[in-house]
Amino acid sequence: MEGVTLGAAGVRATARIVATPEGLPVLEGQGPLALRRTRARGAHHRVTVVGAMSAPLGGDRIALEAQVRAGARLDVDSAAATIALPGRGGERAHYDVRLTVAEGGELRWLPEPLICARGSDLRMRTRIELAPGARLVFREEQVLGRHGEAPGTLATRLTVHRAGRPLLDQELAFGPGAPGGWDGGAVLGGHRAAGQLLVVDPELAGRPVEARLLGEYAVLTPLAGPALLVTALAPDARLLRRALDDALRAHGPVS
Repeated sequence: MEGVTLGAAGVRATARIVATPEGLPVLEGQGPLALRRTRARGAHHRVTVVGAMSAPLGGDRIALEAQVRAGARLDVDSAAATIALPGRGGERAHYDVRLTVAEGGELRWLPEPLICARGSDLRMRTRIELAPGARLVFREEQVLGRHGEAPGTLATRLTVHRAGRPLLDQELAFGPGAPGGWDGGAVLGGHRAAGQLLVVDPELAGRPVEARLLGEYAVLTPLAGPALLVTALAPDARLLRRALDDALRAHGPVS
């Protein structure tokens, strides 16, 4: 595979998407990240990420970059869940996501969950840069272990800047390699699915939201931006998705 490094240390690969109002001039899958242009809604372009091989495995370093240029609208989803798996020698895997949305652009980032299988060790970093007039819907979901399985180790960091200023910088760590207390009442409280929904929309300046509970294990938090963050826990992926979908229907941008 062109541009992909394969070796004892794992896979090195970066996939890229560039969206303009006219189309997708760059759509370059690489390694385990195959990109497919799929049927979109209205003026949006849509790209589906398809797993071309098992990844991320221990030792892999993979990245996915998406750039939404001025006035473009892009939806990104995935064909199936991403499963982090152990590699040889117990090495950590790395998965970096870098997203940029220009003035008047809109990105809806709605992949399927990330599942951390027993024995896996994954570090995931997501960096998002937004112009002042950009709109974003960003969902991430983590499931600790497959059905009936102990979890792997997951450390994530989500960093979002809007108009060059910090909007959100959050780190989470779960699993046997995480600091103590990750499964206690102050963090997961015994749940095995965790997720969040971030909505950034200039129109929220005219209709600000208030912090409140959304059921027993979900909370809505307003952010300076204008933006809002919904954080949820659930026993499984199905109930987590239901909570985040309800929040998106109630608070997501209409376009």
